[in-house]
Amino acid sequence: MTSLQTTFEFVLPRGYVDREGIVHREGTMRLATARDELMPLLDPKVKEHEAFMTLVLLARVVTRLGTLPVVDDQVIGGMWATDLAFLQDLYRRINTEGTTMAEVICPHCGETVMVDVGGGGALGE
Repeated sequence: MTSLQTTFEFVLPRGYVDREGIVHREGTMRLATARDELMPLLDPKVKEHEAFMTLVLLARVVTRLGTLPVVDDQVIGGMWATDLAFLQDLYRRINTEGTTMAEVICPHCGETVMVDVGGGGALGE
């Protein structure tokens, strides 16, 4: 019997900087439910401007980021664009493809290799 992986660890490329200047890079994202994708449509910010949908949705599925007590749409909205793009890609990968693995081409040797984009590490690893 196989088990379903429902949570995925990640390391942000840059990291969220909180009010005290602490950088938070390591986190956890869970699989989205149908409710996660529908509930943001009721959020007043999303009703006013559809672009907030991404922030509200990611805030529902990112369950941990560093030592922050809460990850909400304000935290997601305060991220660097690089980190937001990373989370959007991770969301797409785990919810449509079911994996954090990606096929990439080494810029040095041209060899195709599989890389775990969710596991993170330093940029370029």
